[in-house]
Amino acid sequence: MTSNDIQIRLAENLKRFRKERKLTQFQLAEKAGISDETIKNIELCKTWTSEKTLAQITEVLDIDVAVLFLTVQSSFELDSKITAQIKSAIGENIMKYVESVLEEVYAK
Repeated sequence: MTSNDIQIRLAENLKRFRKERKLTQFQLAEKAGISDETIKNIELCKTWTSEKTLAQITEVLDIDVAVLFLTVQSSFELDSKITAQIKSAIGENIMKYVESVLEEVYAK
């Protein structure tokens, strides 16, 4: 699986979950506190996004961030080994981000 394949899967899943919740790109962006251009670019595979932005989006969609990277069939098998690996990797990245922010805050 290539980086491009992962980006396409993210785009397709984001669009699918957004539409299931009957949200426009603008509505999702507004609720997530990001620009609608960001949502558009993710769905069109024009850009990658940060873990922070993904966290904001998945909070609004009320889904686990790992689900955005699963195949449609796999998204219903949330206890799978791959899901655990994806969650672990995302969790580690989020923890690193939070630690860096805390270091920055306490350094001041």
